[in-house]
Amino acid sequence: ATIVFINVINLIIGIIIFTNSKKKSKGTLSSYRKKMRIFGMIFICVAFYRSIFVSSYLGQLAWFDTLANSALLIRSFAMFAEISFAYLIMSALLQVNKDLPILDSHKSSKILYFFETKTPYIFFALLSVSQVFAYGGTITKLHLLFAIEETFWGLAFLAITPLVLIQLKKIYSFKDDKSKKELRMYRIFTVVMAVFCIGYGSYSVFYHLPIEYWPEAISQLQMVNPVPEIRWGLSAIRDSFMIVNETKDYATWGGLGFVIWHSGYFTLCGWMVLFFMNGPRKLDIPS
Repeated sequence: ATIVFINVINLIIGIIIFTNSKKKSKGTLSSYRKKMRIFGMIFICVAFYRSIFVSSYLGQLAWFDTLANSALLIRSFAMFAEISFAYLIMSALLQVNKDLPILDSHKSSKILYFFETKTPYIFFALLSVSQVFAYGGTITKLHLLFAIEETFWGLAFLAITPLVLIQLKKIYSFKDDKSKKELRMYRIFTVVMAVFCIGYGSYSVFYHLPIEYWPEAISQLQMVNPVPEIRWGLSAIRDSFMIVNETKDYATWGGLGFVIWHSGYFTLCGWMVLFFMNGPRKLDIPS
């Protein structure tokens, strides 16, 4: 109920940002800001839906006994939301590079230049490709595919961490009041991204992948009779859409681990997206 309430508020705020941004920028709206608000609303709407129809893909667990809570249906919605999330971050990182050109000293370093120019695209590509494995895992119940998906997520954020830290240092190197005002949105953006990248990257490398996902994936592959049963073919696709196993049992959902993941995904990420919808950019401050 708490998560649903938060997402109702997020949806209302998202609609307000979307509407106000469209009105204020009518006729002069840049392609960048237009895409940021559209992709942001996609994520906010999906998060609102998923906060109500809670789902777990492997066991096809559902909060409600209805096809609206179908694992495959929700996985399809999640694909649009996660690609939107990836696009918002990639686009904002590239906008920082556009407003604050890369230093000549960095251009002369192949490694630094690569991190500053290519990693936003690598980030987007990794999160986009991860969707294929998430779909495959939802249909086949092969835990290995989910482990690969989560590995791609970890690699994606680790890939952009050097760029985020470079941008953070660059933006905070401006000490005069005018620059601070012009770069206000970027100051917030880079701090948020630095905290998220370091936090998520550490969580992924030291806990999520080595303790949660890969041991389970290897264990399932070693079973004579895998649990859950690995499925293939059209029947697997049909069942992943049609079968919903309604339960509200705390332990069945995964206990505290699931609560932490579910709460974080549908609050922190939503708040980040609401900020991204404003289009982080260099502001025009009169002299």
